[in-house]
Amino acid sequence: MTDALGWRMKFGVIAPSTNTVVQPEYDMMRPRGVTNHFARIHIPNDPLRGDADFETLIGHVRGELLAAVDRVMTCEPDHLIMGMSSETFWDGLEGSERLRERIEAHAGIAVTMGSEASRRALERYGDIKRIGVVTPYMPVADQQVRRFFTDCGFEVVRLVGLKCASPVLIAHVGERELRDAVLAINGPEVEAIVQVGTNLAMAQLATAAELWLDKPVLAINTATYWWALRRNGITDPIDGFGPLLRNH
Repeated sequence: MTDALGWRMKFGVIAPSTNTVVQPEYDMMRPRGVTNHFARIHIPNDPLRGDADFETLIGHVRGELLAAVDRVMTCEPDHLIMGMSSETFWDGLEGSERLRERIEAHAGIAVTMGSEASRRALERYGDIKRIGVVTPYMPVADQQVRRFFTDCGFEVVRLVGLKCASPVLIAHVGERELRDAVLAINGPEVEAIVQVGTNLAMAQLATAAELWLDKPVLAINTATYWWALRRNGITDPIDGFGPLLRNH
C-alpha cells in the first residue's frame, strides 16, 4: 500500500525555522498525488548587520541541519528537498556536491538542492552563459553564489544583494523592491536572471518578469521544485509559474 495522499511522491523538505515563503510556494506548485513534509532547521532570528553575522547564521544552519533531516525521515519520504539555498552554494560547485553527498549518505535517499536546480533550469532554457543574480544576502554569501555559477561555466554580469536585516525580514521584501532589483541587474548582455534565497517571495513575480523582459527569470523555489519533480519522473504541466513548470 502507498500513502493515501502522497501516492505518487512524498517529499521531505528541509527549511530554516524562520522561513515563511518556501512552504506556501511549494504547496502552490504541488501536483495531485504529491505531498510536501517540512522539517525545520532551528535558527534564531538574530540581526544581520554584515558578513560576520551572516557567517554565524550559516554556522547555526550547519549545526542543526542533520537533526532536521533525521526528523523528517521518520515520515519515510521518497525524496529530500533542501528548501534553503545559501548553504547549497557555499564553496562553489565542489562544496555543493559534497553537501549533497553528505546529506544523501546520512538520509539514505536522493536530495535535490537549489544550487544544482538553478543550473539545470538554466541549461533547460538553452545556451545561456551570461546571467544576473538577485539575493537577499550579505556580500560574503553573494561571493559564494557568484563562485558557484562561475564554477558551472556562467558569467555573473551583475548581482544585487538586498542585505536583508534578519532572516525573517527576507520574507518581508515586497514585489516592488524585487521588481526594482530585477530591473537593476537587467541589460542587453544579460541572457537570464536568477533569484536565490528561498525566503524571498519571487515565484509568481518571476513569471510576470519573463513577460516584461522577454528572457528567462528563474525563482529558486520554482527551479528547485521543478527539478525535484522531474528527477522523479513527474512531468505534469503546472500553470502559473512560467514555462519551466509548464513546458519543460
